[in-house]
Amino acid sequence: MAHIELNLRERRRIEDMLNAKASVRKIAEAIGRHRSTVYREIKRNAFSDEELPELNGYYGMVAQKEALARRARRRKLLRLEALRQAIVDRLKAGWSPEQIAGRLGFEGLDARISHETIYAWVYGPEGRADGLARHLPSRRKQRKPHHARRPRGRVFPPERSIHQRPDYVKSRETFGEWEGDLMIFERATGKMNVASLVERKTRFAVLFRNNDRSTTHFMRRLMAVMEPLPQPARQSITFDRGIEFRDWRKLEAGIGTTAWFCDPQAPWQKGSVENLNKRARRWLPRDTPVAMLGEDAMKVVCDRLNGTPRKCLGWRTPLEAFREEMRNLR
Repeated sequence: MAHIELNLRERRRIEDMLNAKASVRKIAEAIGRHRSTVYREIKRNAFSDEELPELNGYYGMVAQKEALARRARRRKLLRLEALRQAIVDRLKAGWSPEQIAGRLGFEGLDARISHETIYAWVYGPEGRADGLARHLPSRRKQRKPHHARRPRGRVFPPERSIHQRPDYVKSRETFGEWEGDLMIFERATGKMNVASLVERKTRFAVLFRNNDRSTTHFMRRLMAVMEPLPQPARQSITFDRGIEFRDWRKLEAGIGTTAWFCDPQAPWQKGSVENLNKRARRWLPRDTPVAMLGEDAMKVVCDRLNGTPRKCLGWRTPLEAFREEMRNLR
């Protein structure tokens, strides 16, 4: 039976059913495909942006464009015989796809190709038929793109999962359990952003400008902000799995604060800080010139957030609740 790729109508149906929280099995039944086809489609063509993780997800039109672009890259090797033969000859000579792609660029040939495209072709139907994978310096059963092979499981290990977080943190019984996030602004602001922290029990908010999204810079700034608090007031922080938080081990070693992490693409699991971000956007919209935000401006926003009565606190303000908890630590 001939292989028939998914079309735009099917991809839009997948998007709609994912938004409706339908299972992959139900989606597969609805579009008349095997569930593994749907799993693979979502994995390969989902949208992902490290700068705007809140937009990550599956979009039918984006998936269609990704699939068409991938198909066009594959067709280049089928269409250009000279290029294909040059790659085959160098593979047989023991060159890696990266060396081949780099050399073709160095030689200034009109036809350019990336090493990932060469890998995809080698492991694709045509390459498998010709047995090209056996010529690779390092062979795998199945090729995974370089960016997909990062050991994220080790960066955010299972024992740091939000599902391993003690129940008393989830129930807000104890003081000193925080959630953290970054508020992202328009691209014109560059790497600048605003870090947001909220204490889960009292809803006390802390905002500070962060000039660089690198994890080293962010963790240094975070520890400087949190360290003045007594240890019981900074027991843990729950983050999502953004790359800015991958140096989380420095928190425990530096200030004794434990880090927990949401599931991938599940920011709602840290709902307190998501709610804080939404409130803070009243004064910090996306077009805010972050470079102009000094400490005084950040304090004004924090004072407004922490000075507003909250129903969940019995109409106390977060500041009042926070001060009460701090007094109880003495």
